[in-house]
Amino acid sequence: MTELLGRRGFLGAAAVAAVSGAGFLGMSAWSRMAGLLSPGEPGLLLPSLTRLPRPYQTDLPIPQVLAPVRTDTTTDYYEITQQPSQLRILSGLETPAWTYQDSFPGPTIVSRSGRRTVVRHRNELPEPVVVHLHGGHTPQESDGYPTDLILPVGTGSATAGMAGMPATPPQGIGGGSERTYTYPLDQRAATLWYHDHRMGFTGPNVWRGLAGFHLVQDEEEAALPLPRGERDIPLMIADRSFAADGSFRYPALGGGRPGVTDAYMNGVLGDVILVNGAPWPVLRTERLRYRLRLLNASNARRYRLQLDPAPPGGGGLVQIGGDGGLLERPVTHEALEIAPAERFDVVVDFSRYRPGTAVRLVNRLGSGTTGEVMRFDVSAASGTPADDTAVPERLSTIPALDPAEAVATRTFLFQRQAGSAGWTVNGRPYQPGRPLATARLGTTEVWRFVTDFHHPVHLHLNHFQVVARNGRAPGPYDAGWKDTIDLRPAESAEIVTRFTDHPGRYLLHCHNLEHEDMGMMADFDTV
Repeated sequence: MTELLGRRGFLGAAAVAAVSGAGFLGMSAWSRMAGLLSPGEPGLLLPSLTRLPRPYQTDLPIPQVLAPVRTDTTTDYYEITQQPSQLRILSGLETPAWTYQDSFPGPTIVSRSGRRTVVRHRNELPEPVVVHLHGGHTPQESDGYPTDLILPVGTGSATAGMAGMPATPPQGIGGGSERTYTYPLDQRAATLWYHDHRMGFTGPNVWRGLAGFHLVQDEEEAALPLPRGERDIPLMIADRSFAADGSFRYPALGGGRPGVTDAYMNGVLGDVILVNGAPWPVLRTERLRYRLRLLNASNARRYRLQLDPAPPGGGGLVQIGGDGGLLERPVTHEALEIAPAERFDVVVDFSRYRPGTAVRLVNRLGSGTTGEVMRFDVSAASGTPADDTAVPERLSTIPALDPAEAVATRTFLFQRQAGSAGWTVNGRPYQPGRPLATARLGTTEVWRFVTDFHHPVHLHLNHFQVVARNGRAPGPYDAGWKDTIDLRPAESAEIVTRFTDHPGRYLLHCHNLEHEDMGMMADFDTV
């Protein structure tokens, strides 16, 4: 096996990636560009054109848990209709949205590890859609490959108008207006989410409202004394911008073309922070521990989340889980940096605050309206109620994958395509059916990611463990099993993963949705 990045160094890995293929920047050009990159955050602010509400005027909504339409000894069956809806987000205005089951976020699905979940989606929207269970260990036919379209009701088959579509698509283009997704869920308890994944149009479709939680539970997690029930709260954080009439504002190219106008090719940032679909909401809490399942469902915005005021003694955010479920041990943070698609499960002990304290969750990477996220109003009742929850010193056991056992080491360079308004992986804009790697099931591989700008890199099928950043130890937010890693400009990272169970075609891509829609995806095959 080739040496690991820690021994070769950042520029060595970049050189491996920047070899002579067509469309690659030469090494010297890439190095000059990397050296000039700004450490600033990705994206450009798209200002709203209507008067925005004052923060902290709305109660936090909790997404409804979807009931199965039927169950049997092995499986729970669900049905979801994707449909246009009118949402009440801004006072006095209606926001046309695309929704799962008439709500944003969509309804939460709660599943049991090892028990199969089957979800039938029906498309009553005006355009094709695809559904991806983000973080799911899923067979190819249910993974949400970007050309596996669910067509609008009343249409036949469709290949026309799909940008970059080869004459013979590698996987099905639209088998009708309904599609059934089967999730074995042979995986640990974790906070997953489902969202649209249509090729070239993921950004606008998610921006319009196509996202929801899918929570997986198991016996290991249930045996721990963690907060549960009404004190186990999913929080979908997403920025949006609004037009004068209250509709979502988004700088799409239009005319059926994928992508955004040139100014926004590095990502679209909104000036309204929504949590569970509400602008800057308030949650009233008891002086007890709460579990908060934090999801960054923004297209491009990164957050540095912090409690203000911090509790006496600091360390108010106690991380117990990440993308792939429980950590081995809790990790205490003063603040959490969270990139698009990442999840952090944290416990906050509100008994550490004085009765009646108003605690803001703020975004230290934002300013003005984007510096505020939500507020927790701690009960003013005197005394501390009994709390039967705790955060154990040990949460789980995570077997460490050994990079020395890797049968291959691969390098993937995420960069802007020279001379165009597009993004590439290893110098190539996305083309479905053209895999950049083939991995054998049952084997372990080390994958190196090298970036030019900010790129949150997401791997389908299997979770991974972070081995190193820039040849050094993993970062403070890299613990446990991950499916998305936040990479900064001119940064490198190594991850190790083991490919298991499902043969087929899967995706590796940037989860900045504007980058993804404009070419920053790649296929890989498992055999």
